[in-house]
Amino acid sequence: MSTVFLNGDYLPMEEARISPMDRGFLFGDGIYEVLPSYAGRMVGFDPHMERMSQGLSAVGIKLDWSRTRWKAVCDTLIERNGSGNLGLYLHVSRGADSRRFHAYPENVSPTVFAFTFEIPAEPVADKSRVKAFRVVTDRDLRWERCHIKSTALLGNVMHFQHGYQQGVDETLLFNEREELTEASACNAYIVKDGVVITPPLDQYKLPGITRYILLDLLRKDGQIPVQERTVTKAEVYAADEVWVTSSSKEVVPVIAVDGRPVGNGEVGDIWLQAQKIYSAGKFDY
Repeated sequence: MSTVFLNGDYLPMEEARISPMDRGFLFGDGIYEVLPSYAGRMVGFDPHMERMSQGLSAVGIKLDWSRTRWKAVCDTLIERNGSGNLGLYLHVSRGADSRRFHAYPENVSPTVFAFTFEIPAEPVADKSRVKAFRVVTDRDLRWERCHIKSTALLGNVMHFQHGYQQGVDETLLFNEREELTEASACNAYIVKDGVVITPPLDQYKLPGITRYILLDLLRKDGQIPVQERTVTKAEVYAADEVWVTSSSKEVVPVIAVDGRPVGNGEVGDIWLQAQKIYSAGKFDY
């Protein structure tokens, strides 16, 4: 039986109850974060909390919580749920109102909910052990505020389903100019001639924490050049390597796009080197 946190209390998941008038339920009016932890050690706690704070501010949800308080909740949930390989889901909605009305209500308290879920063992830099992805592409049809990590994820869910129904692992998204934005649940990259290239952040892309840590570590290490620039679909098809990243998956090599092999159709050497660098430094954030 898993233990969750809801509005100040720790209780069994089966006993957690949220009002059907909660705006998170009615409107997707909330912000969330997902952090990985391995044997009780969280990855990227500080940047995740910074993004949470920025997201709450962007949508006008007032929650006067310090990082110390968030960390206490995370540590307690890890302890009570086994301290294994756990993802931590943190969710703040605007709260429950007495009526369904589009404007932000006044004098309601945010709903704070958190739980853990099992994640795979910590990824390692080993070509024979990594699960490489196969992906398809699609036109990005989501809203223009993708930099906010909102709980209103229907657009992302529909794009993920597009790939899932075709038996692949992810969907790479492109704007009307056939420029790469991101994937349905990940940031995206190509590698060409030894250079890691990823689209620059804007309102069409989530500022992923794994993206931030990976790029920071690569730049500090200095062995692999990094560029943030526009990436076209033609460049994706012609790439030597393609990757996607997320907090729960880390750095994932992609070996096929729209049924076409990426490079030689095998996991690449630059991925191997980058995963080693990421694994060595990820707990420093």
